[in-house]
Amino acid sequence: MTTKKTAAEKTTAEKPAKKAATKKVAPAGKAAAEPATAEAAPARKTAAKKAAAKKTAPAKKATPTKATPTKATPTKATPTKTSATKTSAAKKATAAKKATAKKAAAKKSPAPKPPGFAKRESRAAMVKRAHAINEVLAETYPYAHPELDFEDPFQLLVATVLSAQTTDLRVNQTTPALFAKYPTPEDMAAAVPEELEELIRPTGFFRAKARSLLGLSAALRDDFDGEVPATVDALVKLPGVGRKTAFVVLGNAFGVPGITVDTHFGRLARRWKWTTSEDPVKVESDVAAIFEPSEWTMLSHRVIFHGRRICHSRRPACGACPVAPLCPSYGEGETDPDKAKKLLKYEKGGMPGQRLKPPADFPGPPAPPLGG
Repeated sequence: MTTKKTAAEKTTAEKPAKKAATKKVAPAGKAAAEPATAEAAPARKTAAKKAAAKKTAPAKKATPTKATPTKATPTKATPTKTSATKTSAAKKATAAKKATAKKAAAKKSPAPKPPGFAKRESRAAMVKRAHAINEVLAETYPYAHPELDFEDPFQLLVATVLSAQTTDLRVNQTTPALFAKYPTPEDMAAAVPEELEELIRPTGFFRAKARSLLGLSAALRDDFDGEVPATVDALVKLPGVGRKTAFVVLGNAFGVPGITVDTHFGRLARRWKWTTSEDPVKVESDVAAIFEPSEWTMLSHRVIFHGRRICHSRRPACGACPVAPLCPSYGEGETDPDKAKKLLKYEKGGMPGQRLKPPADFPGPPAPPLGG
């Protein structure tokens, strides 16, 4: 009995020991199992999500980080050069625009007025200035003369009619052959129209001019005994003869004072504020009221000389003009002296004049003949 009890006891004792051992192990197992089921499951899920997020996040960050430099490096390099090029081009364009603007401003800005000119002047001041201009012109062109070659009133009349819409030079190159064939009004009146036209063809508008020459020659032959009349009224009745032509003939062939208002004279009279009119008759009247009749003929030559040599229509040589200090229109042309000097024509520019037979005191060489 004792032995059985002992075995039983032992067995009983072992059982609790085993249970205790089991309990000792079980709590660990239970702690790992039960809590994982009840409480640790969400934690694990959260931890798993965080771990997944951490793994995913670095992966996402790493991927763009590695890929971005690789792709972006060449892309960024190209825009940088392009940007630099564009910036440089933009700067050059801006500089060019500024330079252009400065040039435009320089061109548009009026040139400074020379000393001695008043913007607003009385009639008396204008007249005084006009006489001062005439004095300067007389000093500048002491050799001023009609620029048509002629030997008598008839030749001067014919040459003046031919000078319309052409240069005196071209007329002077044409008239030698013309006068050789038709020396008198009677000869010219009897000319064959086609032959006359061919001789004067170089002057332009040769058909209309031929009609005028035939008509005035016949009128001189029939009404004036082959002589050129010495009055304005008689001259303007001749075919192709107007007031300008009449005053050229009267002033230079007969010594009768007259103002010759051609395109040059009219332009300069307006630039100098002697008149505001475009009408030649009104210009003549306005200028005649400023100067004495004794000055009219030579004043005409001087003004026309100046208009042909210095005060041109499109590009007046203001920087080389002796009248500049007295000119209200100073600055309309080139004011730089060196540049203006290159614009001078005829003897002022070192070239021949318009006459093949100039006066003895003419400072330039004679013009060459036609074809010379």
